[in-house]
Amino acid sequence: MIDDKEPVGGRALPSTRRSIPIALIRAREKVMAPIREMLAETGITEQQWRILRVLEEFGPQDASSLADRACLLLPSQTRIVQTLLEKGLVTRQADEKDRRKQTVAITEAGRAIIHDNLAEAQSIAARIEDVIGKDRLQELLDILDDFQKL
Repeated sequence: MIDDKEPVGGRALPSTRRSIPIALIRAREKVMAPIREMLAETGITEQQWRILRVLEEFGPQDASSLADRACLLLPSQTRIVQTLLEKGLVTRQADEKDRRKQTVAITEAGRAIIHDNLAEAQSIAARIEDVIGKDRLQELLDILDDFQKL
């Protein structure tokens, strides 16, 4: 049996096999590989996909809300939205009450990308559920949600 703790500088750290950060990165890469493959044919990145998904799900919103929901830093989100604007996949309008604020919305072309990839995205999600099981997947999602409290 492999020991899960290795001494480093007089202190024991969890083995990299049992390290939360490394385990999350490994899991992310396993989940994202088929999504990246799906997106390769669309000409959009995974970050652009997240923005489109958030806009489709929550509707038009300000940049801060969009960045938060898409798990992006605001400067990155601003750059990505600019690219999506140039591709005609989103629109950006100044807020009527506060001209400093801008609202981003998905266009029909952006919705078409989601619609065109819906079956593949659902298939990817189903494969994950098949491997983990529905109950364990829900438990995992609940645990990951708890990480937001850190």
